[in-house]
Amino acid sequence: MSLSRTSVTAALVALLALGGPALTAPTAAAMPAQPATAAGALAADASTVTVTGEGSASAEPDLAVVGAGVEATAKTSQAAMDAQSGAAAALLAAVRAEGVADRDVHTESVSLHPVYDSTGGASRLTGYQAAQSFTVKVRQVSRTGKVLQAVTDAAGDAARIGFVVFDVSDPAPLRARAREAAHADARAKAEQYARLSGRELGRLISLSEDASTTPRPVPSAGDTPGAGMAAVPAAPGEIRATATVTAVYALD
Repeated sequence: MSLSRTSVTAALVALLALGGPALTAPTAAAMPAQPATAAGALAADASTVTVTGEGSASAEPDLAVVGAGVEATAKTSQAAMDAQSGAAAALLAAVRAEGVADRDVHTESVSLHPVYDSTGGASRLTGYQAAQSFTVKVRQVSRTGKVLQAVTDAAGDAARIGFVVFDVSDPAPLRARAREAAHADARAKAEQYARLSGRELGRLISLSEDASTTPRPVPSAGDTPGAGMAAVPAAPGEIRATATVTAVYALD
């Protein structure tokens, strides 16, 4: 039995009303790709430049740190200590006479130990050695040689000069200048890279300090007898501070 045209039309209308599968909208997989959102476009377009800046600053030292001491050997421990104490007292009086304040003299160590002679394979006690060491800060660098001379004159053969280190009494301003130089170096590099890339340098995103140092030159070192040390002119040179930073800038 054949369907009438009216019946077919009614069936089609019913399918449309029910949203049948033959007439549903295309699935997401079949849809054409949509353009990126505005936020996604901005994220994709964002770019940065990372640079390392290095800087340094120097200054004349205004402080000398002298490692000085005395050493004495005697048959008995008491005699060694007495000799060491006498030499130490003479050393302290001499540096004070050169204008060194009590607050700038610090006792580092005091020691007493036996001395043995192993000649012939047999070890025998021959006496005792007593020693005392000090750190002396000389705040007038030009007087460093005079202080060394005073130590050797006062303590004689018992005098010992361990080291002489030149420094700055307040390193903070020197380090600050080194950091400023490192920051300027980093920005100059970033501006150059931006220009080479055809971009404009944007805001600073992050900045970190990798290193900051203040080297300490040491003209003399070693625990040596004081005789002859004061005859060597002191050469303070200069104190140099360095800084290294890593900076990240946006590129506009």
